[in-house]
Amino acid sequence: MAVNITPVYLTAVVKTIEMHHETLDEVGPGDNVGFSIKGVDYRDIQRGFVCSDANNDPAQEVASFIAQIVVFNYPNQICQGFTPVIDCHTAHVACQFVELISKVCRRTGKVIEDTPKCLKAGESGIVKLVPTKPMCVEKFSDYPALGRFAIRDMAQNIGVGIVIDVEKRAPLPSRGTAGKSKR
Repeated sequence: MAVNITPVYLTAVVKTIEMHHETLDEVGPGDNVGFSIKGVDYRDIQRGFVCSDANNDPAQEVASFIAQIVVFNYPNQICQGFTPVIDCHTAHVACQFVELISKVCRRTGKVIEDTPKCLKAGESGIVKLVPTKPMCVEKFSDYPALGRFAIRDMAQNIGVGIVIDVEKRAPLPSRGTAGKSKR
Protein backbone atom coordinates (compact mmCIF):
# COMPACT_ATOMS: atom_id res chain seq x y z
CA MET A 1 0.00 0.00 0.00
CA ALA A 2 1.34 3.42 -0.97
CA VAL A 3 1.08 6.26 1.56
CA ASN A 4 1.68 10.01 1.36
CA ILE A 5 3.45 11.84 4.14
CA THR A 6 2.21 15.42 4.36
CA PRO A 7 3.12 18.34 4.42
CA VAL A 8 6.43 17.32 2.79
CA TYR A 9 4.77 15.24 0.06
CA LEU A 10 6.87 12.11 0.42
CA THR A 11 5.57 8.79 -0.88
CA ALA A 12 6.39 5.49 0.81
CA VAL A 13 5.29 1.87 0.76
CA VAL A 14 4.00 0.24 3.96
CA LYS A 15 5.90 -3.00 4.70
CA THR A 16 4.21 -4.07 7.94
CA ILE A 17 1.50 -2.88 10.34
CA GLU A 18 1.47 -3.90 14.00
CA MET A 19 -0.83 -3.45 16.98
CA HIS A 20 0.33 -4.71 20.39
CA HIS A 21 3.21 -6.64 18.75
CA GLU A 22 0.86 -8.53 16.40
CA THR A 23 1.13 -8.12 12.64
CA LEU A 24 -2.10 -7.02 10.93
CA ASP A 25 -3.21 -6.95 7.31
CA GLU A 26 -5.85 -4.26 7.82
CA VAL A 27 -6.67 -1.58 10.40
CA GLY A 28 -9.69 0.60 11.01
CA PRO A 29 -10.35 4.18 12.10
CA GLY A 30 -9.12 4.96 15.59
CA ASP A 31 -6.73 2.01 15.80
CA ASN A 32 -3.43 2.94 17.43
CA VAL A 33 -0.82 1.14 15.34
CA GLY A 34 2.82 1.13 14.44
CA PHE A 35 4.07 0.55 10.92
CA SER A 36 7.29 0.29 8.99
CA ILE A 37 7.70 1.93 5.61
CA LYS A 38 10.07 1.63 2.68
CA GLY A 39 11.18 4.54 0.49
CA VAL A 40 11.58 7.29 3.11
CA ASP A 41 14.40 7.84 5.58
CA TYR A 42 13.22 8.16 9.19
CA ARG A 43 15.07 11.48 9.51
CA ASP A 44 12.76 13.01 6.89
CA ILE A 45 9.70 12.47 9.11
CA GLN A 46 8.91 14.89 11.94
CA ARG A 47 6.29 15.48 14.59
CA GLY A 48 3.09 16.86 13.06
CA PHE A 49 3.39 15.08 9.72
CA VAL A 50 0.34 13.12 8.56
CA CYS A 51 0.50 9.74 6.85
CA SER A 52 -2.47 8.96 4.57
CA ASP A 53 -3.54 6.58 1.81
CA ALA A 54 -2.02 7.89 -1.43
CA ASN A 55 -5.03 6.73 -3.47
CA ASN A 56 -7.94 7.60 -1.17
CA ASP A 57 -8.30 11.31 -0.27
CA PRO A 58 -4.64 11.94 0.65
CA ALA A 59 -3.95 14.64 3.22
CA GLN A 60 -2.62 17.96 1.92
CA GLU A 61 -0.90 21.01 3.34
CA VAL A 62 -3.27 23.91 4.05
CA ALA A 63 -2.80 27.51 2.96
CA SER A 64 -5.45 28.67 5.47
CA PHE A 65 -8.42 27.35 7.40
CA ILE A 66 -11.65 28.66 8.89
CA ALA A 67 -12.48 27.58 12.41
CA GLN A 68 -15.00 28.08 15.16
CA ILE A 69 -13.19 28.87 18.40
CA VAL A 70 -14.05 29.43 22.05
CA VAL A 71 -11.76 31.71 24.06
CA PHE A 72 -11.26 31.02 27.76
CA ASN A 73 -8.82 32.03 30.49
CA TYR A 74 -7.09 34.76 28.47
CA PRO A 75 -6.51 38.20 30.02
CA ASN A 76 -6.05 39.96 26.67
CA GLN A 77 -8.25 40.15 23.59
CA ILE A 78 -7.76 38.16 20.41
CA CYS A 79 -7.59 40.57 17.47
CA GLN A 80 -6.62 40.35 13.84
CA GLY A 81 -2.87 39.73 13.51
CA PHE A 82 -2.60 37.73 16.77
CA THR A 83 -0.29 34.72 16.24
CA PRO A 84 -0.61 32.04 18.95
CA VAL A 85 0.56 28.43 18.74
CA ILE A 86 -2.03 25.94 17.49
CA ASP A 87 -1.77 22.35 18.75
CA CYS A 88 -3.61 20.10 16.30
CA HIS A 89 -3.02 16.31 16.42
CA THR A 90 0.77 16.17 16.99
CA ALA A 91 1.51 19.43 15.15
CA HIS A 92 2.63 22.48 17.13
CA VAL A 93 2.54 25.42 14.68
CA ALA A 94 2.10 29.19 15.08
CA CYS A 95 -0.94 30.41 13.12
CA GLN A 96 -1.96 34.01 12.49
CA PHE A 97 -5.54 35.22 12.92
CA VAL A 98 -5.90 37.00 9.57
CA GLU A 99 -9.65 37.61 9.83
CA LEU A 100 -12.29 37.59 12.54
CA ILE A 101 -15.33 36.63 10.48
CA SER A 102 -18.03 36.71 13.15
CA LYS A 103 -18.80 36.49 16.84
CA VAL A 104 -21.28 33.69 17.60
CA CYS A 105 -23.42 32.68 20.56
CA ARG A 106 -21.75 29.77 22.36
CA ARG A 107 -25.08 28.07 23.10
CA THR A 108 -27.02 28.47 19.85
CA GLY A 109 -24.27 29.06 17.30
CA LYS A 110 -26.14 32.07 15.88
CA VAL A 111 -24.13 35.03 14.62
CA ILE A 112 -24.14 37.90 17.13
CA GLU A 113 -21.83 40.29 15.28
CA ASP A 114 -20.18 40.30 11.85
CA THR A 115 -16.47 41.18 11.59
CA PRO A 116 -15.85 41.92 15.28
CA LYS A 117 -12.71 43.84 16.21
CA CYS A 118 -11.73 41.40 18.96
CA LEU A 119 -12.76 38.28 20.87
CA LYS A 120 -12.26 38.09 24.63
CA ALA A 121 -12.52 35.41 27.32
CA GLY A 122 -15.86 33.62 27.28
CA GLU A 123 -16.66 34.52 23.66
CA SER A 124 -16.91 32.31 20.61
CA GLY A 125 -16.25 33.20 17.00
CA ILE A 126 -15.57 32.13 13.45
CA VAL A 127 -12.02 33.03 12.38
CA LYS A 128 -9.62 32.54 9.49
CA LEU A 129 -6.14 31.27 10.40
CA VAL A 130 -2.98 31.04 8.30
CA PRO A 131 -0.16 28.72 9.47
CA THR A 132 3.35 30.18 9.55
CA LYS A 133 4.88 26.76 8.71
CA PRO A 134 3.58 23.86 6.62
CA MET A 135 0.68 22.20 8.44
CA CYS A 136 -1.98 19.62 7.71
CA VAL A 137 -5.50 19.96 9.12
CA GLU A 138 -8.86 18.70 7.86
CA LYS A 139 -12.50 19.62 8.36
CA PHE A 140 -13.77 18.36 11.71
CA SER A 141 -16.83 16.90 9.96
CA ASP A 142 -14.60 14.77 7.68
CA TYR A 143 -11.75 13.79 10.02
CA PRO A 144 -12.41 14.72 13.68
CA ALA A 145 -8.89 13.88 14.90
CA LEU A 146 -7.35 16.27 12.36
CA GLY A 147 -10.02 18.93 12.82
CA ARG A 148 -9.83 19.87 16.51
CA PHE A 149 -7.17 22.02 18.09
CA ALA A 150 -6.04 23.94 21.17
CA ILE A 151 -4.92 27.58 21.09
CA ARG A 152 -1.88 28.31 23.28
CA ASP A 153 -0.22 31.54 24.36
CA MET A 154 1.88 32.48 27.39
CA ALA A 155 2.50 28.75 28.10
CA GLN A 156 -1.19 28.04 28.73
CA ASN A 157 -4.30 27.00 26.83
CA ILE A 158 -6.34 30.07 25.95
CA GLY A 159 -8.96 28.45 23.75
CA VAL A 160 -10.09 25.53 21.65
CA GLY A 161 -11.58 25.17 18.22
CA ILE A 162 -12.75 22.98 15.38
CA VAL A 163 -11.94 23.35 11.70
CA ILE A 164 -14.98 24.25 9.58
CA ASP A 165 -13.32 24.64 6.18
CA VAL A 166 -9.84 24.40 4.67
CA GLU A 167 -8.09 26.03 1.74
CA LYS A 168 -5.53 23.49 0.63
CA ARG A 169 -2.23 24.45 -0.91
CA ALA A 170 -1.66 23.09 -4.42
CA PRO A 171 0.01 19.69 -4.02
CA LEU A 172 3.59 19.24 -5.05
CA PRO A 173 4.57 16.12 -6.96
CA SER A 174 5.15 13.28 -4.49
CA ARG A 175 8.68 12.07 -4.07
CA GLY A 176 10.24 9.16 -2.25
CA THR A 177 13.73 9.43 -0.83
CA ALA A 178 14.50 5.70 -1.11
CA GLY A 179 16.63 5.87 2.02
CA LYS A 180 18.61 8.96 1.00
CA SER A 181 18.44 11.55 3.74
CA LYS A 182 18.62 15.24 2.90
CA ARG A 183 20.78 15.83 5.98
